[in-house]
Amino acid sequence: MFGRRKNKDVDVEETDEEALDSTDETEAAEDPDEVEDDDAREDETYRINLEREDGPFDIDEVDLDADDIARIDFGSLIVTPFENMEMQIQVDQETGQVQSLLVVQDGSAIEVALFAAPANGQMIGQVHEEMIEGTESQGGDASVTQGILGAELRRVVPMEGPDGEQGYHVSRSWLAQGPRWLLRGVLMGSSAMEEELDPTGRLLLEFFCNLVVRRDDRPRVPGDIITLQMPADLAPEES
Repeated sequence: MFGRRKNKDVDVEETDEEALDSTDETEAAEDPDEVEDDDAREDETYRINLEREDGPFDIDEVDLDADDIARIDFGSLIVTPFENMEMQIQVDQETGQVQSLLVVQDGSAIEVALFAAPANGQMIGQVHEEMIEGTESQGGDASVTQGILGAELRRVVPMEGPDGEQGYHVSRSWLAQGPRWLLRGVLMGSSAMEEELDPTGRLLLEFFCNLVVRRDDRPRVPGDIITLQMPADLAPEES
């Protein structure tokens, strides 16, 4: 696989000491030591998601010329395919922009999307909170647990089948944060239902870890989706 460059330091949000010092002592306030403890626990919770020792990677962390693998270049995201990989490109019908990629394999799938993130501080905790609220609003259950790639979100959402039968949509969401980007992978299907990943789940996990992000310098609001570019050899021919 591609060569790994020297890791960059991971930026974590620090406590604003001046803000703590200016707190009115006559008002009820959090103990600074407790605030620091909470921050430390949160940083540790998402440490693996931020360090990304096994991927996904930023373009500045790897040397893609170190091997001769034919990859698929979507501009902001570089994909390393595996044998017999089936991939669907999710395109916004109004704008024609590529929003996400869906890789399907043996009754399971992973959907990959890229988002903007702040230059300093992690946003994974906030994303988890929003996803949990959205899941519960649909009558489902969601929880954060420690997985192979760090903190991951597991969701079970009730759904109605085409014939009116009641069922459930089960998924596991992997989030990895790099320099001003957040990559989300949502594992669905049979591989998402078991505690331990089956062979297909491990294959899709490896696919996710091998992704390389090439974020541009364009300023974006954290949480905004970073669209992908359709590779020239995959774009439909114009009539």
